[in-house]
Amino acid sequence: MSGFTVLGPGPLTTVQDLGRPGFAALGVSGSGALDRGALRLGNRLVGNDEGAAGLEITVGPFSGVADRDVWIAVTGAWGRVTVAGRPIDPNLPVFVAAGKVLEIGPAEFGLRYYLAVSGGWNVNPVLGSRSTDLLSGIGPAPVHDGAMLPIGEPRTAAIPALDIAPWSPPEAGAVTVPVHVGPRADWFTASSLERLFAGVWTLSSASNRVGARLEGTPLDRSDSAGAHGELPSEGMVAGALQVPPSGLPTVLLADHPTTGGYPVIAVVASGALDLFAQLRPGQHLTFRHARP
Repeated sequence: MSGFTVLGPGPLTTVQDLGRPGFAALGVSGSGALDRGALRLGNRLVGNDEGAAGLEITVGPFSGVADRDVWIAVTGAWGRVTVAGRPIDPNLPVFVAAGKVLEIGPAEFGLRYYLAVSGGWNVNPVLGSRSTDLLSGIGPAPVHDGAMLPIGEPRTAAIPALDIAPWSPPEAGAVTVPVHVGPRADWFTASSLERLFAGVWTLSSASNRVGARLEGTPLDRSDSAGAHGELPSEGMVAGALQVPPSGLPTVLLADHPTTGGYPVIAVVASGALDLFAQLRPGQHLTFRHARP
């Protein structure tokens, strides 16, 4: 089987597809790529099924070499990418001959690159998915220096006739995130609910694939919340804004626990979750009410 040798994995590189939904009752979250749109685009560019496994490369740098000719596409974050020292563009199907070194530099815009290869990354699936779940430890281990990653057989010899995809770099400034009011919004004061939408929040450097921690003015529970007592653990979904005793929300992401006991004040609209894959620590965001 053809393979790709990782020469430098960077701070964190994992294999991700579109996840393993349907196992929450077993305590297994969906996991999968944080930026689903970027993964889907990369796979389309190289002729794969949209759900094929890609590499999620956090920040970079990353480098590696394939032992056969392949088509690749780099999507998501933007930075300097070269093949055998020659620059290539993002969001573009690129032919890479066997033995030519691919190098992806530190991200200049966004935070996570996605590397798709024709045939997909053919690691062993677990519960129907090739995704790495960092919280549970399910799926392949994070990619290490010197790892040999198997490459599957291309679905087709033809690569889509596309010069470049109409894709913009990730937003470097403040972003606006649509959310739905959550099931425990009544646990918070009216002023806290107003502050959730009127305030400016900052992504904490403590964020990861499990959750995006936010910094800002803490949210206060209402007096009536105390009458409810402690909240029993209940089911959680990706995008839930949990508010711990500190009052600073955490947005649950792909590797989130399937249950939790902190009240959920709001839930990020599903189509906006990809934004959190590319937010950088220190970047600002605001929330708005999602349209029904």
